[in-house]
Amino acid sequence: MRQIAVLFLFFQMFAVQAFAQQYKYHIVKKGETTSEIARQYNISEETIFKYNPDARRGIKPDSKLVVPINSGQPQAAQQSRGEQHTQFEMHRVKRQETLFSLSQQYNVSIEDIKRYNKHLYSEELKKGERIRIPKTTSAPRPEITSTPSNPLDLSAKEHVVLPREGWFGISRKYNVTIEDLKRLNPDIQELQPGMVIKIRNGDVKKVVDVEGMLFKYYQVQPQETLFSLTRRFGVSRDSLVTLNPALADGLKSGMVLKIPNVDVSLPIGTYEEAEVVNLERRITNFDTKNIVVMLPFNKNKIVATDSSSNVAQRIRRDKVMQLSLDFYSGVLMAVDSAQALGISSKITFLDTQGSSAQVNVLLNSTNFNNVDAVIGPLLQSTVETAARGLERRNIPVISPLTKKETGPLENFLQTVPTDEMLTDSMISFISDNAPGKNLVIIADAGAAEKRRKLTSAFPSAKLITPREGGNVSQAEVAAALDKTRPNWVILESDKIGLLSNVISYLNSIADPYRITLLTTDRNNSYDSDNISNRHLGKLNFHYPSVDRAFNPEKNRKFIKKYEEKYGVVPNRFAVRGFDVTYDVLLRLASAKDLYTSINEEGTTEYVENKFDFDHRSSGGYINKAIYILSYDRNLNLNVVR
Repeated sequence: MRQIAVLFLFFQMFAVQAFAQQYKYHIVKKGETTSEIARQYNISEETIFKYNPDARRGIKPDSKLVVPINSGQPQAAQQSRGEQHTQFEMHRVKRQETLFSLSQQYNVSIEDIKRYNKHLYSEELKKGERIRIPKTTSAPRPEITSTPSNPLDLSAKEHVVLPREGWFGISRKYNVTIEDLKRLNPDIQELQPGMVIKIRNGDVKKVVDVEGMLFKYYQVQPQETLFSLTRRFGVSRDSLVTLNPALADGLKSGMVLKIPNVDVSLPIGTYEEAEVVNLERRITNFDTKNIVVMLPFNKNKIVATDSSSNVAQRIRRDKVMQLSLDFYSGVLMAVDSAQALGISSKITFLDTQGSSAQVNVLLNSTNFNNVDAVIGPLLQSTVETAARGLERRNIPVISPLTKKETGPLENFLQTVPTDEMLTDSMISFISDNAPGKNLVIIADAGAAEKRRKLTSAFPSAKLITPREGGNVSQAEVAAALDKTRPNWVILESDKIGLLSNVISYLNSIADPYRITLLTTDRNNSYDSDNISNRHLGKLNFHYPSVDRAFNPEKNRKFIKKYEEKYGVVPNRFAVRGFDVTYDVLLRLASAKDLYTSINEEGTTEYVENKFDFDHRSSGGYINKAIYILSYDRNLNLNVVR
């Protein structure tokens, strides 16, 4: 805990000039979580992680955490001014809920909700977080006489300065002027991490925090109006107000505004990362999880008298058995990782032998009482058989590999998006980035449906239809390209000859025409030796995918543990087994059951896969989370959405 001690001394050093912000050690008790500790001191869980980075990986009894306090007392001691008379109801924030809707639902003021959840003064509500709602008070609150608001009121809210944060960044975050900030904090000449500075206690709200080339920042000059700004930057009034909520109170000289950068389109290779929920930090249900995993191990094919070498040969010849064992290894890794977080589980493995008849035998001979979820089977017919057999008991059946939608089964959870969803996702990506591009569609007869969808979505795109033999005229392709604009060529085919010819030609003219190659379906033909990965890299090849290649740096810990346990680097089926199982265990540990979690939580992401389930109108759930991947010239595979 040496690092925590250093952090403690660091923050103590700034305590005097930080307006009496104080810190203390909290000794972790057995069974305590960071969310409970945050509530105890009336701070956000992020604040605990800010001062104690190691706590993100878990906390242990008797360890010490640095926590900021307002008057040297934890929340319990601060309740002498009336809070001790207040009862609370814990509320888990659902999708699209706002402070206003919660105030209406519970008949309390927005200010009261913020008062007992102080992080909401500077942060937005987050889906899935738990907040305290004041319910009743047994003692009346003292009447407060309303006085005109003072923009320099030193009782304003506080902001902890983060590393590399400056006056400009803070003014941007709270939509106040730099001059106002400096008037509020006259004793501070230079900002240092850990300082606590005053922020004007007005009705300003935090600006939408979207960084990058898509936006620029502008300080309002005297005599400027909203109308003049809309003309100057070529944006609408609504866009300015949406990005800068403080404008609802009027435009003020000195404000720092976020302005859409209309001169910059989304650069290829930029990853628009959706908000990902970290369920490791939301564990509340520590009951033992009872999971059944059904896989086609095909143990019936192994004879008792077989030698170990014979068994190894049988496994090498049986691809389904190999896949099952890889998936099985990932399941075991997930169980170990969940156990390290305090999640205990009972896992029962059943051999389906790849047969629906055997699945029915297992359903009739296995005790499914108190089972929280079933993972598998792997094949479409067997997993549907399992789901039908367990539907009456409302036991969720998770399909880890199948991508074909099933019939009306309310307990069926499909973790792999369909091919149609992949196509639609790619079309959506192209549509978002199409302005300023010259779109060219090359689609053969075998991709007629994709061609129909693409031409419907992009009616102004130039269409090239290969001849009967699968040939495309280079002159026809060149005529469709435009040297004055970036050219996005959408190639739809599973014919190796056509793919090879088109890709080779586009590669030869890629630089003068600024060509990007895209497809809605990266099928197995792209793995042919006739197609050069170097060409795909030069063409910045884009395609939709269910999974991404794991990052050796980001996932080093997982890879190392797997290698230590099994002696090899995990393949995609082992990673799939880990990601699916780990997601199920964490969802069960963060809610009362799996259905509650998938209805309330957003997107989760692990080593190679992400999950965001939608309820199907016909029944059951399907994962809609899809990656858009691209090659760069160094043959790195990047996530662009």
